[in-house]
Formats: sequence, C-alpha cells, structure tokens
Amino acid sequence: MFPGTNCDFETERAIRKAGGKAERVWYKTSLKDFDGVILPGGFSYADYLRAGAIAARQEIIEEVKEFARDGRPVLGICNGFQILTEAGLLPGALRPNKNPRFLCKWVHLRVNDVETPFTSLYEPGEIIRMPIAHAEGNYYVDDPSKVRIVFQYSDEKGNVTEEANPNGSVLNIAGVANEKGNILGMMPHPERASDRFLGSEDGLRLFRSMVEWARR
Repeated sequence: MFPGTNCDFETERAIRKAGGKAERVWYKTSLKDFDGVILPGGFSYADYLRAGAIAARQEIIEEVKEFARDGRPVLGICNGFQILTEAGLLPGALRPNKNPRFLCKWVHLRVNDVETPFTSLYEPGEIIRMPIAHAEGNYYVDDPSKVRIVFQYSDEKGNVTEEANPNGSVLNIAGVANEKGNILGMMPHPERASDRFLGSEDGLRLFRSMVEWARR
C-alpha cells in the first residue's frame, strides 16, 4: 500500500473468502515471504503528476519487478494497473477518460484469456460483471496486436462495441497481461464483485484462481 491507497481491506477480505491468506503490507515492507502481490486501487500520492507515477518510482517497485521476474503473480487493480504501466511492468498507458470525468458504475467484461494465474477458473469468452471507478482508465498502446488482452468491455451478450466502452480504451481493453501471463493489470474492481450482497461474485473467481495457482 502507498499513501492514498484504498480498497485494501476489501481486497484482503476477498482473498480470505477465496480461501487464501492475505496481509496488508506498507510500501516499505519486504515481499520475500509472499506468493503473490496485489496493488489495489485508490489515489496513490493523490495522483500527483500522473496517476501511479510517484508510486511507480518507489524503492519497493524494484522488489515487485524482481518478484515478477521470478514468475510469481502480480495483480494491479485500477490505480495498481496505472502503477504497473508507469513502472514499465506492463505495456501502454492509462489516459484520462474519453469523457473527462470520474466514472463509477457496473460494466460487463468478456474474458479473453484463461491461461493466466488470475483467470483459470473462468471460461473462454465468458461474460462477467464488475464495477469500475476511475478518471484515468482510457488504456492506450501503440500496437494492440502485441498486447495480451485478458478482459474487454462488452455488452451483456458479449458484443465488444463502442457503446460498451466506458472510457475510450483502445479495442475496449479492460485488462492486459504481460507475455508470461504472471502480471495482470485491470481497471475494473474484482474485490467489489466478490460477494452476492454487492451485486456480483464474478470477481471472487479471480482471487480463487490466484489461490489455486499459489497452492500448485
């Protein structure tokens, strides 16, 4: 966690509900004893300069990079996704939304890639539902053909259309992974879709996928 991080309690609770162990870690703490890392949402350092820019330059990120090089899973949610792109761990950048305002609503996602530690419990092409909450979620990359697209914004039938794109992201991209698949960045919040009383449990399978991967 960094100054300005939020959703950390919700993320911890979701991991525990998924059957795993979780610990909220301050950004000056070593990661050597952990099987996975999650950078949650929020407004690290008040999004000063650019969202995620200052957090991406903290010393702990070098340990996150080493963690990822070892093949262990690294998940960035919302602001965590912004941090991962700013740190060069994922390609592309997150720009201000096409309509420059903060968005907070539920969206549908199409699952494109189930061969990652985060998505093994989903079905290829499955349509899931999660909320978004961001002002800078407009994903851009120079060559989308070289990006491993994990999630795309879609309508409830799975059609990837301009109308279903909430923020202007290229190719409706909602989440991408690195080439190895062990780093995932996504703008939707799976921790906010991990309890039926919140409106969806579709995000819980993401955390269960991580827990099962760690046990293997």
